[in-house]
Amino acid sequence: MVGLVRIACDGRGPAANALVRLLVGAVFLSEGVQKFLFPDELGVGRFAKIGIPAPHVSAPFVGGVETIAGALLVVGLFTRLAALALFIDIAVAIATTKLPMLATKGFWAMAHEARTDWSMFVGLLFLLGAGAGAASVDARVEGRAR
Repeated sequence: MVGLVRIACDGRGPAANALVRLLVGAVFLSEGVQKFLFPDELGVGRFAKIGIPAPHVSAPFVGGVETIAGALLVVGLFTRLAALALFIDIAVAIATTKLPMLATKGFWAMAHEARTDWSMFVGLLFLLGAGAGAASVDARVEGRAR
């Protein structure tokens, strides 16, 4: 268990990792909150429209994950665990919205619509590999644990 917490709270890496954390975290935090603020357009209504099962459960769940994990990324706490949750989230989003678009509208239409999704996907891969960086709560926690 201690090893898992250590991996999740890895504050190694340059302070510049904070820039990726802030960008990715702010996008997910914003999108998560908007699922609650605009349920017909971005939450339950959208999930029902695109055929996500149990939209009254899945939309608030996804909104909660995006809000909480996005906030954790912004401050750099449990960065790798938050990035993993959001990586699963964005992979499902790409599979359910962008791949069908690729099949029906072609590459360029999908590429235009998916630019944020792919950017978040790559940003999350970076955070999973690199960790929170020195300018994070994870770095402070790790420093105290030593």
